[in-house]
Amino acid sequence: MLDIYTIATVWLALAVVSTILANRLKISMALMEICIGAIAGYAVSRFADPEILHPNAEWIRFVAGSGAVLLTFLAGAELDPVSLKAKMKEVSVVGLIGFLAPFLGCAALAYYALGWDPRASLLAGVALSTTSMAVVYAVMLEYGFNKTEYGKGILGACFINDLGTVIALGLIFAPFTWKTVVFVAMCVAAVFLMPRITARLTRVYGNRTAAIRTKWIVFVLFALGALALWAGSEAVLPAYIVGMVLAGSVAKDEFFIRRLRTLTIGFLTPIYFLRAGFLVSIPAVLGAPLVFLVLLGGKVASKIFGLYPVIGRFRESKKERWYYTLLMSTGLTFGSISALYGLTHGIVSRDQYSFLIAAIIASAVVPTLIANMAFLPEHLLEAPMADEEVPQLDVIRDAWDDEELDQYMMSTRR
Repeated sequence: MLDIYTIATVWLALAVVSTILANRLKISMALMEICIGAIAGYAVSRFADPEILHPNAEWIRFVAGSGAVLLTFLAGAELDPVSLKAKMKEVSVVGLIGFLAPFLGCAALAYYALGWDPRASLLAGVALSTTSMAVVYAVMLEYGFNKTEYGKGILGACFINDLGTVIALGLIFAPFTWKTVVFVAMCVAAVFLMPRITARLTRVYGNRTAAIRTKWIVFVLFALGALALWAGSEAVLPAYIVGMVLAGSVAKDEFFIRRLRTLTIGFLTPIYFLRAGFLVSIPAVLGAPLVFLVLLGGKVASKIFGLYPVIGRFRESKKERWYYTLLMSTGLTFGSISALYGLTHGIVSRDQYSFLIAAIIASAVVPTLIANMAFLPEHLLEAPMADEEVPQLDVIRDAWDDEELDQYMMSTRR
C-alpha cells in the first residue's frame, strides 16, 4: 500500500502543477495535463526507470478508465433533449462528415503515402476519425459553453462522430457474436428503465445523506461498462447513452451534477489525461517525425476540409465556424482505444501504434490550443454578475441556509 500511496501522490502532484500552469498560461487544463504527462514520461524514461510511476498498473488504468467513463456520462448529461432534437440535422450532418472525411482520407494516406498494409491503413483511418469527447467536454465545461446551445450542438456532433467510429471498428475488425446481442439488449433495457428507477430513488432517498443517486448511477455505469468490455466494445459508449437518457431529469439538478464533476475532474480525469500524455514516446516520434506529421496533418486537414464548409451552413460567424471545426478535429479517447485494439490484435505493429498514439494526442493539443487562442467565440458567453449586483444579499444570507444560498448564487451567475 505504501507504493500505491506514493505513486498516487506523484500523479496528483503533476495534476496540481498542470492546474497552476493552465491557469497561468490561460489554456485548457486537460491539454496542460496531457503535455505535463508527456514531459514526465520523457523525463523518467531518460533519467530513471520508465515504469517507475506504473502507468500500466491495473489500479492506474482503472482510475483513468473511471475518469473517462464519468466524464463521458457528464458530457451526455449536458445534452438537453429538446435542444438536441431541434439541432438533429446539424449534429447528424456534422457528426457523419466528421467521421467519414478523416476515415477515408487517413486510410488512403496510410496506404498510399506510408505504404501500410490494407488492414493497418483501415485501422489508422478508424483511429484518426474520432473527436475527443473527453477533451471537448473539458473545454466546454472550463469556458462555460456547455450551457449554451452552441456548445450542446458541438457535443451532439461529437457523439455522432464517435458513434460512427465505434460502429466502424466493430464492423471491420470485431466479430459480431451473441455477446454483442446481449450487450445491445441490456443497453436498450437501460434506456427504458433508467429514468423511471432513478426518479423513484431520487424521490424516496434523494434529499437524504445517503448519496443514493451517485451510487446508483456509478453502479449502472460500471455494470454496463463491464458488459461492454465483455462483448468486445468499450466502457465509455454506454456511459454517454446513460448520460443522454438522464439529461432531462437528474442532470437538471445542478448541485448533484456539480458534486459529481468535483469527484470526476478533481481526482479521476487528471489521471486519465496525465497517463495519456505519459504513454507518448517522444524519442520515437522525434526519430521519424515525417510519419507523425503525415498522420497528424492528414487527420486535421481532412477534418477541416470536410467540416468547415458544412459547419458554415449552420454558423455565420467566422470565429464560431473555426472554433467548431477545430474542436471537432481533436482526438483522444476512442482514437487511443482503437489504436490499442489494433496493437493487441496484431493489426498494427508497435511502431505504427506509437505514431498513431502520438498523432492522436497531438490532435488533442494543437487544434484546441489554436481554437482557444485565436477563435474563442467569447460573444456567446454571458458576463457573470458582480456580487454587489445581487439584490439584498445580506438579507438572503440571514434567511437561507448554505445550500439554498449556493443555489441562488449559481442561478444569478448563470
